[in-house]
Amino acid sequence: MKRTLYGADHESFRASVRGWLERSVVPESARHAEKKRVPREVWLDAGRQGLLGLTVPEVHGGSQADDYRFTAVVTEELNKVNAALGSCWSMHADVTAAYLVELGTEEQKQRWLPGVTTGELLLALGMTEPGGGSDLAALRTTAVRDGDEWVVNGTKTFITNGYSADLVVTAARTDPAKGAKGITLFGVEATKAGFTRGRKLDKVGQDEADTAELHFTDVRLSDDEIIGELGQGFVHMMQWLPRERLSCAVANIAHAKQILVETLAYARDRHAFGVPIGSLQHNKFLLAELVTQIEVAEAYVDTCVLAHVAGELTAIDAAKAKWWSSQVQNEILDHCVQLHGGYGFMNEYRVARAWRDARVTKIWAGSNEVMKELIGRDLGL
Repeated sequence: MKRTLYGADHESFRASVRGWLERSVVPESARHAEKKRVPREVWLDAGRQGLLGLTVPEVHGGSQADDYRFTAVVTEELNKVNAALGSCWSMHADVTAAYLVELGTEEQKQRWLPGVTTGELLLALGMTEPGGGSDLAALRTTAVRDGDEWVVNGTKTFITNGYSADLVVTAARTDPAKGAKGITLFGVEATKAGFTRGRKLDKVGQDEADTAELHFTDVRLSDDEIIGELGQGFVHMMQWLPRERLSCAVANIAHAKQILVETLAYARDRHAFGVPIGSLQHNKFLLAELVTQIEVAEAYVDTCVLAHVAGELTAIDAAKAKWWSSQVQNEILDHCVQLHGGYGFMNEYRVARAWRDARVTKIWAGSNEVMKELIGRDLGL
């Protein structure tokens, strides 16, 4: 089915993004996977291409593309090539940058946003904690007032870009008596005394994403490093989580769709019993089902993107998009591995890597079980 989400300007931009990826990223992808990180030179190059400041005001070095569809284009193209790179980029340029653009003071924007757009200042979002998982209201990291400063103590885990981030937007409890209403967001620079990184986490997939534990031991911050309003951190997170979940959905569909296209080509070329394996009835029916699944899911996600552009995307619709796209993604990629046979279990085949990279999408940004809980509550259950 022909997509109507994007116009000529979006597709022209897509061509430039794809050209940069093919020229500068794809040839080095094996080295990046081996080193288990996205090198800083990739970030700097992306900054020179104007890919890190799409939502940043021009006065701070960005392009101020108010149309979210340009962000969605980059998300799609990155995930077609490398889901881990897509995750790192989304956390930096899409998700975390939005907190600074929308909630930051003018002084904070002047201090941080120019580096965000050039790749000299890499962002991470410090929400998830050991034992907390998707329950953000239960976080234990504290920020205690001490004179004119805040003293932050706690630990974050599973933090994308955590090992190389220069600035971590961190959620901490500033008033334990107020529960969710006592949480505040801080911008913690990695140079702060008491901020340390734990080990780079050894994950099943997403090898290049430098996921890490972060530790805060008596980190001293001023009021100038509060992002948004004091005590409104949980509200701010709830406000921006739908955008993060929509970005996940866009990435999930683009990732699965590309591998399915490659699997269709494989099914036409690979022969068994004297015929292409795709022509065997079971495989033919299966591929028909998978193509239909991806197109139906893509249509829903496209509708959510349009709703977000219009300022009408609800948290519930974003939750639906996140859980359903990740479910479809994982089902499709599992079948793609099966269709490749033994080769599908070999790391040198993209389908195997894609299968590993996709598994986390049913967990992060709120597990699929949490998404269903939110949807169920909205049904009055």
